[in-house]
Amino acid sequence: MVVHLRRHFLLFSYFAGIMSGLTLGLMSLGPDELEILQRSGTSSEKKQAAAILPVVQKQHQLLVTLLLCNAAAMEALPIYLDKLFNQYVAIILSVIPQAICSRYGLAVGANLAGLVRVLMIICYPIAYPIGKILDWVLGHNEALFRRAQLKALVSIHSQEAGKGGELTHDETTIISGALDLTEKTAEEAMTPIESTFSLDVNSKLDWEAMGKILARGHSRVPVYLGNPKNIIGLLLVKSLLTVRPETETPVSAVSIRRIPRQDAATNGLSATSGDIEDGEVIGIITLEDVFEELLQEEIVDETDEYVDVHKRIRAAAAAAASSVARAPSSRRLTVQKGAGVQSKGQATKKAA
Repeated sequence: MVVHLRRHFLLFSYFAGIMSGLTLGLMSLGPDELEILQRSGTSSEKKQAAAILPVVQKQHQLLVTLLLCNAAAMEALPIYLDKLFNQYVAIILSVIPQAICSRYGLAVGANLAGLVRVLMIICYPIAYPIGKILDWVLGHNEALFRRAQLKALVSIHSQEAGKGGELTHDETTIISGALDLTEKTAEEAMTPIESTFSLDVNSKLDWEAMGKILARGHSRVPVYLGNPKNIIGLLLVKSLLTVRPETETPVSAVSIRRIPRQDAATNGLSATSGDIEDGEVIGIITLEDVFEELLQEEIVDETDEYVDVHKRIRAAAAAAASSVARAPSSRRLTVQKGAGVQSKGQATKKAA
């Protein structure tokens, strides 16, 4: 009789510990975390996550089932515990499964997923209606992160945090910059129109104009009518290959491409909005400007005079050559116009 009591006592103690451990292990695994493991985990983790996910998706019904089974086992323990007077064994048998499940919740939950399904069927008449009520009252647990939380999560996983993360400084910077793009406006990243090199549509493409275009190193040049803020389009520099400076071709005679406009207060640099025909042009934003916001650092090439146009921080190459006139390379240009065109300090962002 004592042997049978001990067997029942051990069985109920172990079962109660497993139910407590499964409650701790399975409820700590959210559907989002399991979906991540299904997509990016190892082969074993993908199989384990696939086995657990259908069970965990019914969170409240699963919780009620595990608590009912745990309560039933715990209520049966005193019947045998009073006769055996060995409460310490019950404590040990309850703690060990919980410790294992908390550490290896994914593996244990996958191996016991079949048992959990059987228990959910047995407890269905009670667990299902209670779970539905909890769903209606409490709703589902949405574990999605906000942008600020994602940035913090990325920074924690960086190598600089010293917590064993694999992300480098550049990777964390780019990810954080991408998350910040929707909060930034075009005005924050643009090059002010006062610092932009442009051409009047009524001007001529003579040697002087060609020298200025060559000195700036742009691939595209904005074209204005009368007022520099009245931008009407842009000029592709490569289209000037067939233009002879000695003919003094008017800018209006060259193909001028339409340039899209965007509200300066528009959030999200990557978003495309409807073109705005009215309003004053206050600046030009290029793909380089967008990439700089994404990388969160300035892109300085051989034609840039300023690292930061807004703060007027000059690039090292431009500062060293600020006293040197940039004469056009053509000997004929030198003969006809004398000295070359010196840089005036306009921004050298490539207008696009």
